[in-house]
Amino acid sequence: MGLVAVLAAGALLLSGGSGTDPQTPAGLPGLAAPFLGVAVVGDGGLTAAVDAYGNVVDLRAPGPAGRALIENPAERQAAGTVPADTGIQVWVRVDGELLPMWRADAVRQRYLPGTNVLRTEARFGAEWIRIEQAAHRGKLAIVPLGPGASRVGLRVNAEGAPPMRSPRLIAEAASADRRWLRGARPLGADAPPWATRMYERSLLVLHALTDHGNGAVAAGARDGWAYVWPRDASAVAIAFAAAGYQPEAELVTRFLLGAGIEQAARFNGDGSPVPGREAQGDAIGWVAAAAQAAGVIGSARHAARILADGEPIPWRDRADYWEGEAGDYLGNALAANEAAVIHLYGGKVPARLVRQPGDPESGLDSAAAWAVQPFSAPRLYPAARATMKRLVAEGTRFGITPGEAWPGGDDPWSAPTAWTAWSLAALGERREALRLMNDLRRAATPTGALPERVDAETGVPRSTTPLAWSHAFAILALRELWPSG
Repeated sequence: MGLVAVLAAGALLLSGGSGTDPQTPAGLPGLAAPFLGVAVVGDGGLTAAVDAYGNVVDLRAPGPAGRALIENPAERQAAGTVPADTGIQVWVRVDGELLPMWRADAVRQRYLPGTNVLRTEARFGAEWIRIEQAAHRGKLAIVPLGPGASRVGLRVNAEGAPPMRSPRLIAEAASADRRWLRGARPLGADAPPWATRMYERSLLVLHALTDHGNGAVAAGARDGWAYVWPRDASAVAIAFAAAGYQPEAELVTRFLLGAGIEQAARFNGDGSPVPGREAQGDAIGWVAAAAQAAGVIGSARHAARILADGEPIPWRDRADYWEGEAGDYLGNALAANEAAVIHLYGGKVPARLVRQPGDPESGLDSAAAWAVQPFSAPRLYPAARATMKRLVAEGTRFGITPGEAWPGGDDPWSAPTAWTAWSLAALGERREALRLMNDLRRAATPTGALPERVDAETGVPRSTTPLAWSHAFAILALRELWPSG
């Protein structure tokens, strides 16, 4: 989340007010701008982010946290200075002229049911142009469909072999995805259809963003996010375990246990630390919770002792999930233990939970939900309940921000919205939990992907889409609301 400030700085650096800078082409009304990924295709190997117009705008190998094969810096996306030849683009011959898909009269997208195969349809005049895309077994397929297929061409600006026009690869990818999805523990029989759709899409997002070889979970298929954050990946492991994917949960957890999480805040897909950010104060607690959920270690307390080499968990004077300055923060204390939070409040149980205990100006923090799930702190349940209800009451129709003093503006964030729904549901506050899940439904793209954040007025994605962390909490909230027998 601290990338907000980085992106703002990048906007100044890369746009600079100069007319010589490239300009990102204008998007269609109600859709994200070209070159911002809003969907992901893949099965844990070669991974592609696709924008709202069918263009492949990020490509990673050998896994979702692997090397970038397309240069599309997040700073340029934020600054609106992405060159018009970025990535693998779909162009259509219309009345003798070649036009990109963002020049269409209308565009719509959806996944084939139960798969990560993406279909994009664009209308030029009265005619619809259709393509399907999939990444499977290390190969990328982009296949035009229907009568207009002969007029579709690709412009490739990416490393490696060009995409394949392979209907067979599309069919194989769809079959493999459906076979994998059948392994999920279903929601309860009383779950409404929308909940089942969100559940299945969230599982498929995690399937795409988790390296099937070593368990490295990319936060998102985008420059700057295609790393492994311990807290994000731990939430994914907990969600996999809850959904019945125990082998996947164990694989993700073993990656984290071997990554040396005290070396940095984030890691490459091979487990090496990414320089520039020190380890954050909640990492050990999250990985310990994942180890317990995955059955790798019997209890979270035992896992934490192992990760901390028998010493107290080093959570103080560190950055928290806001990824700003170091301090003594609520989220980090909760990831350590209940006593750490109460100690920060002078030995008293507070009425509500602020980000920096002792500083009311730091505002209520949505991490209060973690006192319920996954870091159960029963003495703090009343304070967590009161904090969450207040944040929900102050929220937008697309969800809540990370906290009252959040410096990143009014745009709602899907991960805090989803984790708050999970904990409210666990406390029996079903009405508020369902309200937040409906907010998530409104924030989701037409394909069901959850953006990291959306515009507070329009709901259009403003950042990485989909975000693994958000989909992990959506799975957990849905399972809490509609548990299966």
